[in-house]
Amino acid sequence: MATTSDSVEAQPASEPAPRAARKVTRHRGEGQWGMGHHTPLNANEQFKKDDDGLNVRTRIETIYAHRGFDSIDPSDLRGRMRWWGLYTQRKEGIDGGKTAILDPHELDAEYFMLRVRIDGGRLTVAQLNAIAEVSQQYARGTADLTDRQNIQFHWIRIEDVPAIWQKLEAVGLSTTEACGDTPRVILGSPVAGIAADEIIDGTPAIDEIQRRFIGNPAFSNLPRKFKSAVSGSPLLDVAHEINDVAFVGVVHPEHGPGFDLWVGGGLSTNPKLGVRLGTWVPLDEVPDVFGGVIGIFRDYGYRRLRNRARLKFLVADWGAAKFRQVLEDEYLKYQLVDGPAPEQPAGVWRDHVGVHRQNDGRFYVGFAPRVGRMDGALLAKVAELAAAHGSDRLRTTAEQKMLVLDVPEDRIDSLVAGLEALDLRVSPSPFRRGTMACTGLEYCKLAIVETKERGRTLIDELEARLPDFDEPLSININGCPNSCARIQVGDIGLKGQLVTDEHGNQVEGYQVHLGGALGLEAGFGRKVRGLKVTKDDLADYIERLLTRFQADRADGERFAQWAARAGEEQLS
Repeated sequence: MATTSDSVEAQPASEPAPRAARKVTRHRGEGQWGMGHHTPLNANEQFKKDDDGLNVRTRIETIYAHRGFDSIDPSDLRGRMRWWGLYTQRKEGIDGGKTAILDPHELDAEYFMLRVRIDGGRLTVAQLNAIAEVSQQYARGTADLTDRQNIQFHWIRIEDVPAIWQKLEAVGLSTTEACGDTPRVILGSPVAGIAADEIIDGTPAIDEIQRRFIGNPAFSNLPRKFKSAVSGSPLLDVAHEINDVAFVGVVHPEHGPGFDLWVGGGLSTNPKLGVRLGTWVPLDEVPDVFGGVIGIFRDYGYRRLRNRARLKFLVADWGAAKFRQVLEDEYLKYQLVDGPAPEQPAGVWRDHVGVHRQNDGRFYVGFAPRVGRMDGALLAKVAELAAAHGSDRLRTTAEQKMLVLDVPEDRIDSLVAGLEALDLRVSPSPFRRGTMACTGLEYCKLAIVETKERGRTLIDELEARLPDFDEPLSININGCPNSCARIQVGDIGLKGQLVTDEHGNQVEGYQVHLGGALGLEAGFGRKVRGLKVTKDDLADYIERLLTRFQADRADGERFAQWAARAGEEQLS
């Protein structure tokens, strides 16, 4: 359904109605629908007004898949096709120095990245097999695990997209709103419903949010992307601090298990941690509260400038108290119960890697591929291993890892041996376990440097150089400033950029962020003045840094704590 020129689309009776226009308080206006500003203020808002992104599927199936890449309308190609998980990928052979210089059409290859949304990270063996088949048949074997619990293909031809959708949807998977200015994948605890220490299972809320809001034209034109998370795990395993909205499991002293509500988190070039609204939300009210928060974003989010259009900017301007008041008074029509904050997790690792007992006496086994890089043949072998060991359920995590659930105790050793034989480590080194990388220069049009292969080789280098290092550590490698790999909240965050080497040449390298964290004392890493590392010096630098940490750390001190107090000379 196309958006009308002067009003927000009519809402289903069960959803919040648009708010009446308010007095404009910003002198130029921020394009807020709820304040009467419906005239598009940039090209992105214009193409969304011209036609809802959800409608592009029909054109893909009936026109573009038959006529080919050159037939695609530019507003669909670089805009609306994202609503169905499709981005053009980077043309081969274009170096990072050209990223900000070339026009979009000069960067575009005639192939796509296709993102499969996996809400809550939940997969069956049949679904994983379907993903593996798509990878091998249509995507040159590619299939990367992301830190949003998704799986991404590359090398997708527009001619093949309808057949891919048919194969995925036949097993209950979807690419609907996997990208675009939409409610994207809902992160969930990968051990929801099975963890022995779980506070509350958020799965019913995820299912209801998905049913009510995903693919709903009432919420398919947001100011920017909208990231969400629901987890009842005490490990705080969905990076709730950097989502637009997150529901975190807590126990209310009077009302029992429920969720603490956070809003306004996000990274990129202007990072902000989410803020608590101080409320306790029961499980059955989570979808309504989600609807209220996304309604506020739709109606009051800033649409004038793309770089200020995320919810975090509205939350920063309004503050938690006003946001909660508007949520309660205008959208929910009732007052939320005050509630406690979540407790700090007992450990640093939140990825569920290893062998763990479930609440039903069976076990789940978490393993670590290298920086999320998989392929279709490997995924097919994982599906085969899971089925052979009595499991029909697998999970992706928010740390680029994967789990096999429901393993009988007498089959654990066999499964672990099978995974390890595939180089999928169940007991990985801290470098294998803690290194994360975004897509990088290989496929991403925004990237400046390569990331995936660099992460893979860095793991090998550090394992060889520091074989006895056994501290929890996160190394987050990003190909540009946009922080898809969470550079600001890693122990060692590496932001890709071009740097000058000792010979005066411009080469791939990284600006370094040190001591960021989520969960335990969440905060952003510090930048050491002038510290930039070339790609060739990266392993030397990290080895030197970690050797100093081991020599200087206090008893029990984590790397992030040490990096916060260390002098710049120790960090250089």
